[in-house]
Amino acid sequence: MTVSEFDPNQSTPAVHVTAPAIAHLRAQIERSGRRHLRLGVKESGCNGYMYTLDYVDAPEPSDRAFEVDPAVTVYVSEADLPLVRGTEVDYVTEGLNASLRFRNANASTYCGCGESFAVASAD
Repeated sequence: MTVSEFDPNQSTPAVHVTAPAIAHLRAQIERSGRRHLRLGVKESGCNGYMYTLDYVDAPEPSDRAFEVDPAVTVYVSEADLPLVRGTEVDYVTEGLNASLRFRNANASTYCGCGESFAVASAD
């Protein structure tokens, strides 16, 4: 899989976080004792890529910062930016279950459980 068709310099915001997700993330960051959130991806899952969330105190040198709320800054590494650009992070409650849900503009398919995604090849 390649991601060359995704231009990291385009004007689409890297990450959009809904109000319910901001409230959830703010509480999780506070509970973690850290200061920020890093959103990334790794090759994994049944469909190609899986999201990673890490609570951090400071960015890595290759991170780009996106302030989604005065209390929530999301860092994304330059390497992961093409894969997450345009992603919406939402916090969804269904019955007794609640979880973060990612809607990625770059994803061509999602696995059945919603844990991983694939991107279209530029080939």
